[in-house]
Amino acid sequence: MKKITLLITFITLLTSCGVKQTKNNLSSGNYDAAIDIALSNLRSNKDKKGKQDYIYLLEEAFAKAKERDLNTINFLTKENNPANFEKIYNTYMALNDRQEKIKPLLPLKLINEGRNAIFPFDNYNDGIISSKNDLSNYLYTNSKTLMLTKNKMNYRKVYDDLAYLDRINPNYKDVAKIMSEAQFKGTDFVIVNTQNETNMIIPAQLQNDLLDFKSYKLNDKWTVYHSVKQKDISYDYGMFINFKSIFISPEQIKEREFIKERQVVDGQKKQIDANGKVVVDRQGNPIMVDNMVNATVKIYEVRQFKSCQITAKIDYINNKNNQQLESFPVTSEFVFENIYSTFKGDRRAADNNYYGYFDKKVVPFPTSEQMVYDTGEDLKAKINSIITKNQFTK
Repeated sequence: MKKITLLITFITLLTSCGVKQTKNNLSSGNYDAAIDIALSNLRSNKDKKGKQDYIYLLEEAFAKAKERDLNTINFLTKENNPANFEKIYNTYMALNDRQEKIKPLLPLKLINEGRNAIFPFDNYNDGIISSKNDLSNYLYTNSKTLMLTKNKMNYRKVYDDLAYLDRINPNYKDVAKIMSEAQFKGTDFVIVNTQNETNMIIPAQLQNDLLDFKSYKLNDKWTVYHSVKQKDISYDYGMFINFKSIFISPEQIKEREFIKERQVVDGQKKQIDANGKVVVDRQGNPIMVDNMVNATVKIYEVRQFKSCQITAKIDYINNKNNQQLESFPVTSEFVFENIYSTFKGDRRAADNNYYGYFDKKVVPFPTSEQMVYDTGEDLKAKINSIITKNQFTK
């Protein structure tokens, strides 16, 4: 019984909070927020007496929202400013959408007044079609004008405006063709080259990988990278990956021999007390403890080592004036290391994390070309990070 009482109290408090929130939105002029809260609470058990407040609030919020929107449309229409077409269209859509959200819940009964809540619905189809046509014509005409300005930012605006137009009014005139042209003209094209200023040959595969911008996933809506110049494209920017130095260490083999000692568990033994007697439990059974012994092992360790370091510089160039925009130094390193060991004695004396070396063997050193290529993988990741953080245009 106590649990039921607590549940009823909780539901009452929850309903009270919802009603208060709805009233606050209503008094603040946030009519659609008030409508959404009321509708959310009326979707279940709408005929319950505890839901009456939401029905009254919904009725009031709907009337005020409708009045506000119709006044807005009337005012904007009288202004006769083409820039208002989108606002007019969106307001008609809001009026229509608001009605459609309420319709599924009707009728909503007001018990004390013995009537259904009143929601005077109107048909806004003519207004929606008329305002959509006005907006479509305005966006199309304005876009055609902007396409004559030879300005990348205007081309990008054209693309976005026409993309919106295509959503609300698909297949409008030659919008698809203009969008394609606007995207091409609004795009920054970047040509990327590598320069080798070292005294070493850079593997062709590495250069190809560094210029494989599909794997970088850098191309975005308004920036496209090319590693090979294409006809009919005027490149806005250049990016040069300059290899400054490549250092490869000699192949090194280091040997060492050392001894490890430590106590290890070697089975169990009976526990003996200070008097030399066997300790037993309550049942008279001997208590067993770990038998600790001193273990010693002689380890012969071999370490193979070779490293490669590449230093490069990334230069950003503005092709319009051939001026350097920015420069970023980058260094990458790759280390080849193989450690293997043999032992004499009790291997348990070695540290547990050292056991893996006993299972390893000598392996061939990688070639210098392979070392450069492996270092290039890290270099590629760093170049990717630099480009991502330092776009040509924001």
